[in-house]
Amino acid sequence: MSTHDTLDAPPSTAQDSATAAADGPRDEKKLVAHSVTIGRPRQELYAYWRDLPNLATFMSNIESITKLDDRRSHWVVKAPAGQTVEWDAVITRDEDGSLLEWQSEDGADIRNSGRVEFRDAQGDRGTIVTATIAYDPPGGTIGALIAKLFQREPAIQARRELRRFKQLMETGEITNSTSSLQAPHKA
Repeated sequence: MSTHDTLDAPPSTAQDSATAAADGPRDEKKLVAHSVTIGRPRQELYAYWRDLPNLATFMSNIESITKLDDRRSHWVVKAPAGQTVEWDAVITRDEDGSLLEWQSEDGADIRNSGRVEFRDAQGDRGTIVTATIAYDPPGGTIGALIAKLFQREPAIQARRELRRFKQLMETGEITNSTSSLQAPHKA
């Protein structure tokens, strides 16, 4: 069994220093992981997530995702103080219906990598969706503190966005105090 097989995250998000050494100092990396159980079939949730531009329907910090090819995409994400950050990402592992892993390419404004897992919940209760994200905040610790103040820090966003994904997939819309977003109708 390889080291990768025993970790909860891909090598680029690993917490042990031997595996993560190539990604830079551990004290600069941030690791975020959240799970949610969604009352929908695993394959349906995976398919919606795998169509990457769909992520902008429930992730409020995403301005746009442009599909470059089947494995690469360009992301534009809101940052504090009206700024944006951009990067190209590549899907490094894709297991139909169960797992997506990605990593930002060289030149990213925020280096990041991670995975989203889709597992059947016990008792026929739907699907457990787990998102694990590792990132290097711009400006190190100061950049992370500023982002947190503006509610754009990934730990805050990941938890909120998974709840929004659950709401969208279970009810067909996301509601808040000022508006309602609806999922695209299926043909």
